Amino acid sequence: MTEYRGKSVFEGIAVGKLKIVRHDNAVAVHEQGTPEEERKKFYAAREKAVSELQSLYEQALATVGESEAEIFSMHAMMTEDADLEDAVLAKIDAGEGAAQAAEEAGFELSQTFIRMDDEYMRARAVDVIDVAKRLSGYILGKKEEEILLNEPSILASSDFTPSEVVKLDKSKVLGFVTTFGSETSHTSILARTLALPSVVNIRDSIDMPFDGKTCIVDGFTGKVIVDPDEETLSLYLKKKAETDAARERRQALIGQKSVTQDGREVHIYCNVGNSEDVKAALQNDGEGVGLLRSEFLYLESEDYPSEEKQYQEYSRAAKLLEGKLLVIRTMDIGADKQASYFHLPHEENPALGMRSVRICMDRPEILYTQLRAIYRASADGNVAAMVPMIISGAEVRWVRQMAEKVRADLKKEGIPFDEKMQIGIMIETPAAALIADELAKEADFFSIGSNDLIQYTLAADRQNQSLEKFVDPHHKAVLRLIRYAAECAHAEGKWIGVCGELARDLSLTEFFAACGIDELSVSPPYVLPLREKLLSVNVSKTDLDKYTK
Repeated sequence: MTEYRGKSVFEGIAVGKLKIVRHDNAVAVHEQGTPEEERKKFYAAREKAVSELQSLYEQALATVGESEAEIFSMHAMMTEDADLEDAVLAKIDAGEGAAQAAEEAGFELSQTFIRMDDEYMRARAVDVIDVAKRLSGYILGKKEEEILLNEPSILASSDFTPSEVVKLDKSKVLGFVTTFGSETSHTSILARTLALPSVVNIRDSIDMPFDGKTCIVDGFTGKVIVDPDEETLSLYLKKKAETDAARERRQALIGQKSVTQDGREVHIYCNVGNSEDVKAALQNDGEGVGLLRSEFLYLESEDYPSEEKQYQEYSRAAKLLEGKLLVIRTMDIGADKQASYFHLPHEENPALGMRSVRICMDRPEILYTQLRAIYRASADGNVAAMVPMIISGAEVRWVRQMAEKVRADLKKEGIPFDEKMQIGIMIETPAAALIADELAKEADFFSIGSNDLIQYTLAADRQNQSLEKFVDPHHKAVLRLIRYAAECAHAEGKWIGVCGELARDLSLTEFFAACGIDELSVSPPYVLPLREKLLSVNVSKTDLDKYTK
């Protein structure tokens, strides 16, 4: 019996035969022509790749839905990316063959993503590599790898490319285990979409002799057990039956309000990356969207996204929600989320540097354009704006002045918008939490960004894995700040939510409800487990001091 540990991406228990998938990562070598001939090979391969990606989009649309299918549209854009093209052509001009140039250029570009602190952007490295390998394969005339399953299996590999995932026979996949990857990798996204217990980033390769052995994936603890003994197998089969029954039981909670036993209602919203993800929120019975990460419009663009492009994205999300609240976070560019056209200077400590509202105050036209798009979308649904990285009342007042100018300009132009649209702020710095009494007079609502609040309060980089053992997300300093912010919000008649990872921590659900948190925003699969937990607690009997003293 051999045990591995990684990061769980979907809770549950999977038991089945292990299928180990190995990839051919050798750099391509082929008979080389002149630079002009190699350039022609590259452009022919690119044309074929774009066509194939369109076919994969259609296939994914039919099997896993539009949200997951969109990755192939993004891959088509990456395939035609000017930076990738320039890098490939430069290598060809330097004497390399087209296939090798494509793979090397893709690898080098992927390193840019891997070096980013943001988990979502690091996960995009595999997209670049997938695109480069596709181009190289077409140049060499290689057949794309496919994973054939003869029986229901748990799949293990270094990671899986989106094209591998979409071609899988989903009825025969019990779960995933990856050496690398993250919660935002495509493997993780599919696992959550299909409700498959999966563990990523076990940081070790599972040896080939284990292929075909019985495997257990514990999506609650991030544990993977290969070739378990009889006692362990029996224990997990029993646990699997219990968790499967619990998941089935939760289906009865769809459509119910999230209310504690003593009548305290807490809304459960969802965190999403774009308008496509709104569908997953609705499918999982989310009551709205507590965080739409608008910065991905900026990160996926080669220049500042126009007002119209932003409006179309926000409007689509608002219309899909049909009156349910949509909270749009203004762009959080900076630190680990870098867009080259911003031309931000290098910083020794970017987590404490120029980001989000600080950039906007230096370049007010960025916020002006985004607020215009958000206000226009407010005419199409129940929309609110939320500003991150606030540390002072002066910043909130500046944002409000900008909003006032936007409203005045839209009125002059005869463009409809909701004049009562709320503008809230994120409480993600100790400074903001400690002056929450002042900020509550300026903002319409608060949302606790617990990931950054923990990082800044405990002086521990949340991307530094070596610090994990020192970081206690339940640290009383963090919980005191949240409790105080909630008290200040309610003293001014404002509502407060939590949109960071702590929101789905069921061991804190009672604390959140008891200290007055009005809304919890989580990834879509966690809506029903959180609702079930809320229905089981009685906050009138909760001793808050046990959490904060």
